[in-house]
Amino acid sequence: VGAARKTGFVTSCSFLVMNLKGLNVGGMQGNDITKNSIRNTTYRKTMKVYTRTGDKGETSLVGGQRVKKCCQRIESYGTADELNSFLGLLMTYAKDSADHDSLTRIQRTLFVVGAYLATEPKEGGYMPDISQLSEQTDVLEREIDRISEALPQLRHFILPGGERAAAVAHVCRTVCRRLERNIYSLIDDGATVDSSVTAYVNRLSDYLFVLARKMNSDNGRDDVKA
Repeated sequence: VGAARKTGFVTSCSFLVMNLKGLNVGGMQGNDITKNSIRNTTYRKTMKVYTRTGDKGETSLVGGQRVKKCCQRIESYGTADELNSFLGLLMTYAKDSADHDSLTRIQRTLFVVGAYLATEPKEGGYMPDISQLSEQTDVLEREIDRISEALPQLRHFILPGGERAAAVAHVCRTVCRRLERNIYSLIDDGATVDSSVTAYVNRLSDYLFVLARKMNSDNGRDDVKA
């Protein structure tokens, strides 16, 4: 994962930014996290996967600013993209339709988080709409409470593992924690990040922890004691 993060994630993240730069911005306003918001967004022109503009170690943010691919903002939204990819893998193992629906909603929300992190704030410039993030954090908290009520009380530390789905959920959890650390590093570098973003990412890692426990429990497996 580490090697891929340092060398390979920039391509997919650059494609994310390319698509955001080509979007009809009006289509992204007001309801970014709903099921149809991304699907129904129109493109100004056909986007190519490659542009050759990043061959010398620089890439463009959503607003068009050129930055080095190793900068902290790229690291932040690149980790959001990495987490979203692992969530896609987790969904292939999710047997509970409610879990699958929840993970789909999280993927769409995380796409908006990535778009936000990929945008350098500037006066009068476009910023992705994150007004629903606080609501989505509340949704995660309700899911955490609902899942926790059906699980045995946790009385000891546990190891990542058990069923394959649970193991992948733990991978997602740790990548989510890294995303949170990267965001705070971005803030330490002087960037402004809305508190609803950090709150959502923090709660998401908690959700992934209890989801991993649930996936073991659903398959008749106990938590792996540390």
